[in-house]
Amino acid sequence: MERLRCQRIGCNATFTEDDNPEGSCTYHESGPLFHDGMKQWSCCKKKSHDFSLFLEIPGCKTGKHTTEKPVIATPSATKNKAVPVPVRVPAPMTNASPKEACSRCHQGFFCSDHGSQPRKAIPKASNTVTSLPSESNTVIQQDHPAPVKKKIDINEPQICKNKSCGKTFTEKENHDTACSYHPGPAIFHDRMKGWKCCDVHVKEFDEFMTIPPCTKGWHNSDPMS
Repeated sequence: MERLRCQRIGCNATFTEDDNPEGSCTYHESGPLFHDGMKQWSCCKKKSHDFSLFLEIPGCKTGKHTTEKPVIATPSATKNKAVPVPVRVPAPMTNASPKEACSRCHQGFFCSDHGSQPRKAIPKASNTVTSLPSESNTVIQQDHPAPVKKKIDINEPQICKNKSCGKTFTEKENHDTACSYHPGPAIFHDRMKGWKCCDVHVKEFDEFMTIPPCTKGWHNSDPMS
């Protein structure tokens, strides 16, 4: 029997009509929020700055798989309301000298009535720079050994972590054009969502998830290594 692809956001599993029990699908009920570089699921409030880690956040609802695309209402990010800044009004000066009580002198303007009075000396900032010991300017470099790549059986199934791939593969079947993916990064700006690698941008999140990959390469189960 033909296997179908579940259309719920956060699932992406395959199923058959005869094997689709209640609770087999784990998904996100409502859409994501993108604000100030943060990605967050509005249904479970889980968030991440990294888009790849954001997509790996497990769903918070369970149900049956479906081939119908759900209608998802994406809530808008809360806008920051402007908070009025209180303006401090200087209190009237009491027992002050005529120059200190003069509004022109107080604002820094020249005043003919008090121009002859000596001004208070303003201490000048010292131009002397104190040199620090040479030891404090020394950058201590630590050796960071390259990560050791784990040994994997060539027939062991793995899941590709390249962006927009997610397919299961084995090293025996892997080659330089086996994977179709986006090298990225993903761009979210002014309610537009897209990929910088292929310069394709859309408004809706489900449309963004269906943008076809633009690059061919090897499958990779550990893209950070």
